Amino acid sequence: MSLHQPVNQAPVAASRLAGRRERWIAIAGNPNTGKTALFNAITGLRQKVGNYPGVTVERKIGTVVLPGGTAAKCVDLPGCYSLVARGQDEQIAHDVLVGQVDDLPEPEAVILVADASNLQRNLYLASQIQEMGTPCVLALNMMDVA
Repeated sequence: MSLHQPVNQAPVAASRLAGRRERWIAIAGNPNTGKTALFNAITGLRQKVGNYPGVTVERKIGTVVLPGGTAAKCVDLPGCYSLVARGQDEQIAHDVLVGQVDDLPEPEAVILVADASNLQRNLYLASQIQEMGTPCVLALNMMDVA
């Protein structure tokens, strides 16, 4: 499965940027895939991480400097298996990803962190994000155990 943005959808992504002052990137993925570890690495923050699901139960926001010196806001989301929320933490992730949070704009891109040792489970969420039309980077983590 390819998660690149089709050329014919470029105007959709460009329209998300119209009138924006800040760029927003969401980090999403299944529970316990390393989302917060990636968030800490790119923002320089030190949010709590753990080797069990449920460590991140609310969104965390940091700033990342992109190539060229442009700054972007990065939001670390609680883990979720799909965009159909079954609990409060999954509802938070859903609402941010679809732009239903009053104090946050819809993210213009998603970094989807996936466990490389169990791709099948992780790709369901990837397919849902792809269907939304939001540009997505699939970041494979846990390559050492895959």
